[in-house]
Amino acid sequence: MHFPSSVHAWQQLLYISSLETAQQFLLKKYMWLFPNHARKKSYENSSKFLHHIEQGKIFFQQSETAPLSIKPIFLFYGLSFLLKGALLITDPNYPENVKVLAHGVSTRKRKKQDYEYLKDEVKIQKNGFFPHISKKMFHMEHLEGKKMNIGDLLCQIPELMPFFQERNVSIIPLFSIGDGTFQIVDDVFDAFHMTPRRFFHYLNGKSNQGALFQWGEDGVTFTVNEIKPPIEILPFRFHLMDQKYYFIDGERSLSFFHELLIHYLLLYHLSMLARYEIEWWSELLSMKSTVEYPLIEQYLHICLLKCPLLIHQYLFDDETIEKKG
Repeated sequence: MHFPSSVHAWQQLLYISSLETAQQFLLKKYMWLFPNHARKKSYENSSKFLHHIEQGKIFFQQSETAPLSIKPIFLFYGLSFLLKGALLITDPNYPENVKVLAHGVSTRKRKKQDYEYLKDEVKIQKNGFFPHISKKMFHMEHLEGKKMNIGDLLCQIPELMPFFQERNVSIIPLFSIGDGTFQIVDDVFDAFHMTPRRFFHYLNGKSNQGALFQWGEDGVTFTVNEIKPPIEILPFRFHLMDQKYYFIDGERSLSFFHELLIHYLLLYHLSMLARYEIEWWSELLSMKSTVEYPLIEQYLHICLLKCPLLIHQYLFDDETIEKKG
């Protein structure tokens, strides 16, 4: 099977690049989520929505040719703008107060010596953009104070599998049985300590795409429409190059963490290093002495390709939006 590329995703986003089509797009979403205020809010937000998406696209386009030293900054702001546009679908009043304007995450000051990128952390704050989108877009709450290890976050990006070998992370591929259908293998059930039938019911209540899972002669399966960009079906991660789904048996609390949120955290952290830890950052890029260099470079390349597809899915997948309402 073959899924469209990020170029295709940007082309699809051209549909909402005028005030008229942006208003029509929002009206359709609001009629489902906020029927009493749909027309009013769609007119109020069409310009804001359009400009957030356009600004995000510009940052991503500029990051394609930007030096590696500033690429994390471009991608972080690009993803932030895209998320602000997407947020208007489920929160038409954004921003209601100044509390949601801060990043909503923080990173500790690194030590002067012996700093290890993969052992660093980001901490989720009570207020700010990140906890706000987690709640409004993905129905994830009670994250305040949670610390996320950078290595654990990177392990949830399946395209970085070659770098996982030192972290004791199991990568379990799902079996393709044709026609866009994937079969969940026994190793996944064992990882969750569940029978196939129990796991099927668990997924229907837990996954962001529960309605896709089926129970039949082939066990637990799901089928995706290959004319769409790759659909995120948690807890399974889509590998853009392999065109396959994998279960990453790493930090279990991240199994149902949406990949857009993971990218936000990773890009925030990298952009902070690029802005405020310039001595360490410049030395990493010039010396290329540790695995951190190729890992970060590959991650930024994947982010550039994959984030537009994930944003496209969120905007145009009606089932995803309706589940958030």
